[in-house]
Amino acid sequence: MMYWREPVGNMLGEADWMRKVGGVYNLIVIIALLIFFWSIAELTGTTDILFRPLLYLIPGLPKQEVEEGF
Repeated sequence: MMYWREPVGNMLGEADWMRKVGGVYNLIVIIALLIFFWSIAELTGTTDILFRPLLYLIPGLPKQEVEEGF
């Protein structure tokens, strides 16, 4: 995605909300980095550590379930 960000960005087009993150090309770079880190976490089996902070953003989830990891 990093190498082909210009053709992919031209294919997607630019929306107004993309300008807040730096445009369509920067959004593609951010998505590529997220996919890269997610892939490394899947390979090493550490996705629970990687996504643990996201559990604190879910409203209504009891604190005990977050600590135990479901």
